[in-house]
This record gives sequence, structure tokens and C-alpha cells, in this order.
Amino acid sequence: MAHTKAKGSTKLGRESESKRLGVKLFDGEKAKIGDVIIRQRGTKYYPGVNVKKGGDDTLYAVKKGVVKFSNKRKTNFDGSKKSVKVVSVNPL
Repeated sequence: MAHTKAKGSTKLGRESESKRLGVKLFDGEKAKIGDVIIRQRGTKYYPGVNVKKGGDDTLYAVKKGVVKFSNKRKTNFDGSKKSVKVVSVNPL
């Protein structure tokens, strides 16, 4: 007979809720002021004209217009270059 009470363990309780990241407005779609264009972790996409980056790296529209995606060559601090994706909002 056991002298200590059996301790149970559960396999539940560690499933985190999804954060719904990703592109919310695609190329050619209309954006209003304050509309979220992309929710991201880190800077996979960079802000361009009329787009600002929030504290959690979310990109949002500053002016009303049409969303435009493009590529740009960015120079790193060590002089090397890399291609980055830039999101802009062109006014109507």
C-alpha cells in the first residue's frame, strides 16, 4: 500500500490562442485612415509612404488611399544590402 498520495498530471492547459497575424489589406485594396494593413512579429514588411509602424510591428494607414506593395534595396549598418518588402498607401 502506498504511503504518499498519488499526484496526477495533466496534458492540458498549454495551448496558446492564435494571434491572427498576416496581411489584412492586399495590393490594390482601399485603405481608410487607421486601417490595419499587416499584423506581424518583427519587420517582415517595412512601412513606406503614408504607412506607420505600431509598437507591436503592426503596419497601419495614415492617409486614405490604395495599398501598394513593392520591393526595395535596403543598406544595413555594416554596408551590406538586402531586398525588403515595403508597403505604401497611395492617395486617391
